[in-house]
Amino acid sequence: MRVVLAEDSGLLRDALKRLLSDYEIEVVETVDTGPDLLRAVKEQQPDVSIVDVRLPPSFRDEGIRAAMELRRGDPGQRVLVLSQHVEERYARDLIAAGTEGLGYLLKDRVVDGPEFADSLRRVAAGGTALDPEVVRQLLVRRRRIDELSAREREVLALMAEGRSNTAIARILVVSEGAVEKHVRSILGKLGLQISGDDHRRVLAVLAWLEER
Repeated sequence: MRVVLAEDSGLLRDALKRLLSDYEIEVVETVDTGPDLLRAVKEQQPDVSIVDVRLPPSFRDEGIRAAMELRRGDPGQRVLVLSQHVEERYARDLIAAGTEGLGYLLKDRVVDGPEFADSLRRVAAGGTALDPEVVRQLLVRRRRIDELSAREREVLALMAEGRSNTAIARILVVSEGAVEKHVRSILGKLGLQISGDDHRRVLAVLAWLEER
């Protein structure tokens, strides 16, 4: 897998390059500004881009704006955004444009090498990788979430991360049949059509979250 990395911290850039090389993921170019990211992606044609939310010169939103520009120009671009904190407004804007090939993780997730590499591969393959904290902050703003039980909220958060029923069952240590029952209940309470396709379930959940 080939990756372009947009990160202003030299230490973190080097650490990520070393980490990813352990999982046979090649960082083909590193950049530290939004315009350089756009150029590098055009030239390198990576499988996925890793983008810090805050890049020079203002260190506010240059990175995520560049990520959104990438996906507006080519919805097929795979992007995994890294953030120190949940930037809710930008997370919503990015997710609203579509979740295929999209990840949004907090930087402290990077310390778990296998999980981070797995998230990156999932995004490169067209899947979704959303940090549980991002999901939680988006969920708490939706009134109808109050109708869900505590267990259903756990299942919904894992669905929004892009997890399959099998993976959810393993994480929660329950049967796959129990997960399927929770999913039917969740989608029913949220007024969403049930789909057997995991990615479509994620799109449906996130589309509901973006309703006004």
